[in-house]
Amino acid sequence: MSQLFTPVSIGPLKLQNRIVIAPMCQYSAVDGKPTDWHTIHMGRMALSGAGMFIIEATAVEPIGRITHGCIGLYSDETEAALKQTIDKVRQYSAMPIMIQLAHAGRKASSYRPWEGGQLQSQKDGGWETIGPSALPQLPDETPPKAMTAEDLTRVREAFVQAVKRSARIGFNGIELHCAHGYLMHQFLSPIANQRKDEYGGSLENRMRYPLEVFKAMREATPANMSLGVRISATDWVEGGLTADESVEFGKKLKALGCDFIDVSSGGVSPAQKIPLGPKYQVPLATKIKQGCGMPTMAVGLITTAQEAEGIVANAEADIVAVARAMMYDPRWPWHAAAELGAQVDAPKQYWRSQPRELKDLFRDAKIGSR
Repeated sequence: MSQLFTPVSIGPLKLQNRIVIAPMCQYSAVDGKPTDWHTIHMGRMALSGAGMFIIEATAVEPIGRITHGCIGLYSDETEAALKQTIDKVRQYSAMPIMIQLAHAGRKASSYRPWEGGQLQSQKDGGWETIGPSALPQLPDETPPKAMTAEDLTRVREAFVQAVKRSARIGFNGIELHCAHGYLMHQFLSPIANQRKDEYGGSLENRMRYPLEVFKAMREATPANMSLGVRISATDWVEGGLTADESVEFGKKLKALGCDFIDVSSGGVSPAQKIPLGPKYQVPLATKIKQGCGMPTMAVGLITTAQEAEGIVANAEADIVAVARAMMYDPRWPWHAAAELGAQVDAPKQYWRSQPRELKDLFRDAKIGSR
């Protein structure tokens, strides 16, 4: 039996298989609100046969958006628009859907990737960014404003309010974004965080604010919703955040009631030296899994069914998160199930597409004709 297609629980949430669609920014929102593009994209992902779908990084305040095209969840208007999109998707898919709540910090106010991706200045329509310290992402960029006590309180409360909005929308879970050089990761990394107060310096101090935010989110999250965290386990830079430090962070999260940890890496510094290759981040996920003892997702250049199967079968991680491969092939879980001799859920409208030699691929498929 394929181990990739066995059930797994993360907190109160049970997944039918261990394939998760990782968050993928679409940069196609208008004033923080999803558009018809998101309905098409999310619908396609939700009909893929994966065990769960985590929607793209969703900003908890307007200045927390990566770009003008990023989704937000910080007003009644953004909440209503996102609920409308999710409700449409749920008409045709029972797949569990999570939301990733985020704040881009000093990496906010950027142009979309296809516009160059660089910092968008205020004179060109961008906005002032914030961060733990007044240190820019790139040397020639305008530094962010170092967060004051008032900023820390405002952003923490923004995450709490976004949790409440997520619950009203009906998401099955929430992932706090602490990776890829965005605000929570900026606090964790000594590269971006050079504060001299209780939020900077030692690992204990650098963890303090992300843990405060998580604790406040945990207290606001209903018992029937799963709550986890995505981390960058290492900065891939000398003097940056290390995997050993991330294990300690994971232990603290677990003590606060974290249901899962999603392990990525890098993003806080252009000096990073990442050894790119198939499954290059999986050893980090294994280290976090063994060190923290909570359900762990592996992600990063996992492109084949055999790679994903091996990760789960060899206990390298509990769940495999697939992102770019899903955009390239929105039926990736179907094809993986076919290759591994497993079954997936498929919409009734597609049951007739089941190849003759794979008559048991779609669970509960019954086709009649006259």
